[in-house]
Parts: sequence; structure tokens; C-alpha cells
Amino acid sequence: MKALFDTVSYNCSKLVTNSYSTSFSLASKMLSPAIRQDIYNIYGFVRFADEIVDSFHDYDQEALFDLFSEDLEKALIDRISLNPILNAFQNTYHQYNIDKNLVDSFMKSMRLDLHKTTYLTEEEYREYIYGSADVVGLMCLKVFVKGDKDKYEELKDTAMALGSAFQKVNFLRDLKADFEGLNRSYFPKTDLKNLDEISKQHIIEDIEHDFSIGLKGIKKLPIEAKFGVFMAYRYYKHLLKKLKRTPALHIKNSRIRVSNPKKFELLMRSYVKYQLNLI
Repeated sequence: MKALFDTVSYNCSKLVTNSYSTSFSLASKMLSPAIRQDIYNIYGFVRFADEIVDSFHDYDQEALFDLFSEDLEKALIDRISLNPILNAFQNTYHQYNIDKNLVDSFMKSMRLDLHKTTYLTEEEYREYIYGSADVVGLMCLKVFVKGDKDKYEELKDTAMALGSAFQKVNFLRDLKADFEGLNRSYFPKTDLKNLDEISKQHIIEDIEHDFSIGLKGIKKLPIEAKFGVFMAYRYYKHLLKKLKRTPALHIKNSRIRVSNPKKFELLMRSYVKYQLNLI
């Protein structure tokens, strides 16, 4: 029965979310059950694509990515896939009428990670972030507003800003792994070998600007999505705060983390603000 296979597919997407990201998994649990599974389905899809280009170094990554791309296209056309992650994603894709250009832009940015290591201009940098992060925010927004086109257009820019902020925080946090492990340098006009406080401050100011725009959109989200997205916002804001306090040299040589007890504290504080209608 297709319904049983769909259930298995959904469970796989949920497992991927819980296994790969404790912070995103925690935030997702704060979403309404009515939309939570669809966010798992989106995350499972984007995580698998990202893992191919970031992790599978002992294999032909380009061949794997080509196969994944072909399977994705077929899944979206046929409305079924024997890859349970893609089967789950195509259900959400069709249910919420996710724009195909969002999916294409995401896959384009992921493909860049197979070969491109340096982003020299602001235009290249922003195009990559649009495809790797902004469009993921827009896919999730499609789910959050449940197909309301007017609400989607109203919140589109803020969702993109929030996606950008999350991605840039990840770039700054993962500076060592990206630069030394993957030989990637995303920040344009920034010498990562000699990252200084001035360069770090410019990056942080850009992220803070994105966060300020993103928060405006969070306040206007439907109740089913607001607390979960606010929880993710609070987590990344705290991570940015830690990065801001950390010397540039230390950021370059280590990975800043948020402890599980701190994540729980953020959850409790966020819940109080949510209950008091402070967001």
C-alpha cells in the first residue's frame, strides 16, 4: 500500500532530522503537529543533498549528486520515489505547491560545492546563499502559511533574511572545517588565513541586520509555526552572541557550540516570551 510506504518515508525524514541536527530537531518539535512532518520532509531532502557534497569524499561525489538530481526530477514528475527521503519531499512539494525554481536554485548551490571553493565577489556570495539557505526558508514558509499566497508574499523577504542569517552563522561557526577540511572560503574579500577582529565584526554586523529583518517576519507567522521558528531564531542568536565574544583567532581554530543544557534554557525562556505574547 502506498500509504504505508509514505509513512515509512515520513519516518525516514524524521529520523534524518533527529540524527543530523539536535537544534533543528528541537525547534521542529515546537511546531504544530499539523505542519511538523512537512518540515521534516524538507529537511531530509536538503540534508541528503548537502551530505553528498560535504561528506562522501571516498566516493564519486559528482556521480552521486547526478544520480540524486535525476531521482529528484523523476520523483517530482512521477509523485513517487523508491528513495524514501525523496518520496516524502515530493509529497510536501506537491501538497504546498512549492515553486520548482526554489528546488532548482537549491540544487544549483549544492552542485557548486563540488568544485567551487572561493567566492570572490558579493554577487557570487549572495547567489550561493540564496540557493543554499534563502530558498529553504521559502520552502518552509510555503508550509507555514498553508498555501496562503498573500501571506507568503508578505513574509517572503523576511523568510529569506532569516535563512541568510542562519547560513552565515553556520559559515562563521564552521570556519575551520570549511576552510581546512573542505578548502572552502565563502566570505568575499576576507582573508580567512588571517581573520582579524575588524573582518569578523563586519560579518557579524551583516548577520545582525538579517536577524532584525527575520524577526519582523517571525512575529507575523501563523500560530502553528511561530514558536518553532522563534526557537530556532533564539538558538542561532545565542550562537552568534558566543561568536561575537570569541576572538577571531579562536573562531578560526575551533568550532563554537551551544551545550544541551543551554539549549533547554533557551527553550524555556523562549516559551515564556511566547506565552506572554512578547513575540
